Amino acid sequence: MTYDPASANPLAGNPLETREDMSRALLDLFDPLLPYFLKGNARVRLDGAGAHFDRAAADLEGFARPLWGLAPLGAGKGDFAHWRRFAEGLANGTDPEHPEYWGTVNGRDQRMVELAALGFALALVPDKIWEPLSKRARANVIAYLKHARQFDYADNNWKFFRIFVDIALDRVGAEFDRSLTRQYLDELEGFYIGDGWYRDGNVRRVDHYIPFAMHFYGLIYSKLVDDDYAKRYRERAALFARDFRNWFAPDGATIPFGRSLTYRFACAGFWSALALADLEALPWGEIKHLCLQHLRWWKDKPMTNRDGILSIGFGYPNLLMSESYNSAGSPYWAFKAFLPLAIADDHPFWTAKEKAPAPSESVSPQRHPGMVVMRAGGDVVALSSGQENLQMRFGTEKYAKFAYSARYGFSVEADERSFAGGAFDSALAFSDNGLHYRVRETNAEAKLAGDVLYSRWSPFKDVSVETWLVPATPWHIRVHRINSPRPLQTAEGGFAIAKRDFDLDVLEAGPGSAHVIGDADFSGIVDLGSTVSRIGLAQKALPNTNLIVAKTLVPQLRGEIPAGETVLITAVLALDDPAAASGAWTTPPAAPDISALEARVTKDGITVSAIEAPGQMP
Repeated sequence: MTYDPASANPLAGNPLETREDMSRALLDLFDPLLPYFLKGNARVRLDGAGAHFDRAAADLEGFARPLWGLAPLGAGKGDFAHWRRFAEGLANGTDPEHPEYWGTVNGRDQRMVELAALGFALALVPDKIWEPLSKRARANVIAYLKHARQFDYADNNWKFFRIFVDIALDRVGAEFDRSLTRQYLDELEGFYIGDGWYRDGNVRRVDHYIPFAMHFYGLIYSKLVDDDYAKRYRERAALFARDFRNWFAPDGATIPFGRSLTYRFACAGFWSALALADLEALPWGEIKHLCLQHLRWWKDKPMTNRDGILSIGFGYPNLLMSESYNSAGSPYWAFKAFLPLAIADDHPFWTAKEKAPAPSESVSPQRHPGMVVMRAGGDVVALSSGQENLQMRFGTEKYAKFAYSARYGFSVEADERSFAGGAFDSALAFSDNGLHYRVRETNAEAKLAGDVLYSRWSPFKDVSVETWLVPATPWHIRVHRINSPRPLQTAEGGFAIAKRDFDLDVLEAGPGSAHVIGDADFSGIVDLGSTVSRIGLAQKALPNTNLIVAKTLVPQLRGEIPAGETVLITAVLALDDPAAASGAWTTPPAAPDISALEARVTKDGITVSAIEAPGQMP
């Protein structure tokens, strides 16, 4: 029988409409893990690929992360036949004399991350994994948690991990220094920007970690603890929901942006956490729809290996896009989506009729992440300026492109010495030798003026670029003013769309434009009157560079710029309609006046919050 990647997806065929459907989805996703529990049940070892941390921590990750979904299932009285494994594994993993001991925390350590899931489970289902333990095992668990919490945690969402450990220690009656809990709660306050938005630490990074980490943990905290912090978390989540709903397309896809996208449907975790916290930030029917529709989007994606194990990757198995901290167990943070299983059948999340949120304005400027979110057909696109991440592999592609699409994702480059073969989707690349290239990595300045984004950046030390991003739905316009002391080659890309086998796609390229037509999509790029001429190219991108589909086509404009000042004006269109070639593509927007854009930013421009991270200089 021929292997069908999509049919190996445990969500395939599940309507994902009811509580029973969600329970089934969770168990179908968990069951493939069972053969990979080691004998003592403390470790789950999935494959031989490595992360930057040791194998014991990776095995703990495989053991602990499913608890983000299994603990809510248990709290909601759902049937689960393997609690004995988790009680036994907890006992053995914290026993220094057991062969499957997780290892001792002796500094900042990946184990700190995974202990948050254990803390969460101990708080939610102590009857499943605590009460069955012997006196000696309980003492070992408490000793392990208390030892780990004395070390310094990373200065970002990790601070919540110690708080969850502390909640668990409190629930099991242990004595510990509660002042450390208050210290981290206070320090987390420093990451709050306003209007419901956080940074993930004092860095220029405002990504999916805000909903599926900062708000996710805050909302769980508000369910487990009643204090002033809990009230703040709830108030902020209600504000955040108004913006975050605009990141989701009608088909349930969300804008993939930033790091850790292998956590996949953890992106629904914010909506799930609202349900657990009983916080009606939007009407319950809309929260339910945003949550379940996102899960449904994943049903036909080849996101697992042959045995149903979630792969590292996004739309398909793809180590290229991974982070150094992704082990084979990492993707199971996706189980954060299953928090609603903890709430009763008669909760309004379950009883409300699903309702798609009413279409908001076609353009949604969001100052804090530095985005202008716009709708184009069935897609949602975020024009973006002001973020950066130089610490992560492919951080440039994950944070500094001009646009990010829910339907077309983004691509990472496979070869930094292949200017000719680069995808450069939603990017402007420069090369001074035809081999190596530079794109936008950081911004010296980033401002939002109404629905126009402005940034100033340098691909080389002696080259400066000013970029204006302008929505013109369903198009968007990019204006680049470049000053260079030497000639440079340039390449600018539109959106990447799926490439069919047997060369069945339509590829058209000529002076000043290029477009590609696939099975279900159109993507094009056109020059609107630059000061130099550019030639179109229909680029067949290297395989496995795009997050959502393995093979793509990218329309590009390429050309040379002379020394001095050059202005490039570009319009980009991508639609889930091949007929756009004879429709929207035939009526591109007019080129904006650059002096009017300058005046607008000077008059109305406000600095993007993401770029104002403390301690960082432009």
